[in-house]
Amino acid sequence: MSSTLPFKGTKAQEEELRQFIADHKHIPGALMPVLQKAQGIYGYLPEEVQQIIADGLDISTSEVYGVATFYSQFSLTPKGEHKISVCLGTACYVKGADKVLEKIEEKLGIKSGQCTPDGLFSIDSCRCVGACGLAPVVMIDEDVYGKLVPEDVDSILAKYTKGGE
Repeated sequence: MSSTLPFKGTKAQEEELRQFIADHKHIPGALMPVLQKAQGIYGYLPEEVQQIIADGLDISTSEVYGVATFYSQFSLTPKGEHKISVCLGTACYVKGADKVLEKIEEKLGIKSGQCTPDGLFSIDSCRCVGACGLAPVVMIDEDVYGKLVPEDVDSILAKYTKGGE
């Protein structure tokens, strides 16, 4: 899935990545640490970054893309300033996490795996956050919200919007 947000990489980020590639390109298996470094620098792996990696390691962009999409630790879409993670593990799901997720998606106008056009929020689902006693659970950045119902969504999201404090 490609992003609707324009790529906003800086020259400094590109120089940092190119230096890391130069330092690692002769090490067998360099692609994984380079992808990890690139995601650390940019927060995700857009096409432009995949091309820099392919050129720097002298491999095809399809090889870079194949590895980046195989491992769940990598993201091809940008993450928002505030990262929302909705637990859809068994305990959360049976207590209505799917309805909470639907409400968040409706409120923000995006689906799980996407980022709002203003770059403020991104939504992802996960399988378990280890807080089953608080089901259903949503994490926003490092903040945990439990025992949620869809009606809680508006007031929680308001805490993270400009002027919502």
